[in-house]
Amino acid sequence: MQDWAGVFIPLVLFILLSPGLLCQIPGKCRFIEFGNFHTSAVSIVVHAVIFFCFAAIFLIAIGVHMDLGS
Repeated sequence: MQDWAGVFIPLVLFILLSPGLLCQIPGKCRFIEFGNFHTSAVSIVVHAVIFFCFAAIFLIAIGVHMDLGS
């Protein structure tokens, strides 16, 4: 069996944490803006740090495993 958590969790986090898709931290006018579909260099860095933290928590600290197949 193969462990697919290393593929699936970062994929979902990448989609959900794309700057401007669901939220943008920091926004252009407010600290958090929702669904504006815009981005900036600062928000890309902030979302990358958040992505790395969540990926490390799920994959290393908690140790999530997803075994698919036979």
